[in-house]
Amino acid sequence: MARPKKETEKYRNHRITIRFTDLEYSIIETAARQTNMSLAAYVRTQVLKGQVHTKIEIVTDVPEIKKLLAEFGKIGSNLNQIAKYFNQGGILSQEMRGEINKRLRDLYEMKYKVMEMAGDFHGNTETHRK
Repeated sequence: MARPKKETEKYRNHRITIRFTDLEYSIIETAARQTNMSLAAYVRTQVLKGQVHTKIEIVTDVPEIKKLLAEFGKIGSNLNQIAKYFNQGGILSQEMRGEINKRLRDLYEMKYKVMEMAGDFHGNTETHRK
């Protein structure tokens, strides 16, 4: 059985030829690959819709960051236990207040460690045009 024919309005009968420098072509090719689109589909979408949203995932394997993430997890667990205690009618004692303050200090210390590790990074957090 033959493949059904497309409607005549869906045929792409018109061709536009455009030239790019090696750098321009590389940028377009990389962007198309990141969006899992063919080069033609990417360029067509850019021209007709004005934007293609890309998802850029940054993966790192830094031991210091892994250690900090583990610490954040432990602190989060402690805070959940404290919240559960109060939600079940627990009374705020001096000991409990001290534990809460200790965990808050730990969080602030880790925040400053992360800021130190990040250095002076002030990147653009907008990942695509709106």
